[in-house]
Amino acid sequence: MGLIDGLMGNASEVDLAELKQELEPLLGSQETLQLAYKVVRDMFVFTDKRLLLIDKQGLTGSKVSYRSIPFKSITSFAVETAGRFDMDAELKLWLSGHAEPICHELKRGTDVVGIQKALAEWVL
Repeated sequence: MGLIDGLMGNASEVDLAELKQELEPLLGSQETLQLAYKVVRDMFVFTDKRLLLIDKQGLTGSKVSYRSIPFKSITSFAVETAGRFDMDAELKLWLSGHAEPICHELKRGTDVVGIQKALAEWVL
């Protein structure tokens, strides 16, 4: 991912071999990484069991929020692509037991088709 893409928020795929070392303490013993996208400092990580949303906060990114969403709890999802005048795409996840969806903005250039395909693969 180039510097300009990173500053603009465009998502790019992450090398799973490099990511595995960083996330090893968070993964279950039988859990494997499948796919990961990085948007600036945040990541969408798909394992064979869940979606892991990683949000690095603050100027240094030393504070990190990890949100784990088991695929079995996702009841519905929507991916909205960016339009001609709308610069951002959007990902919405509805979880069992929650009326409101979890929403994440995806910048123009994000592989929304790849995210949609990954969700369809593991949720459906």
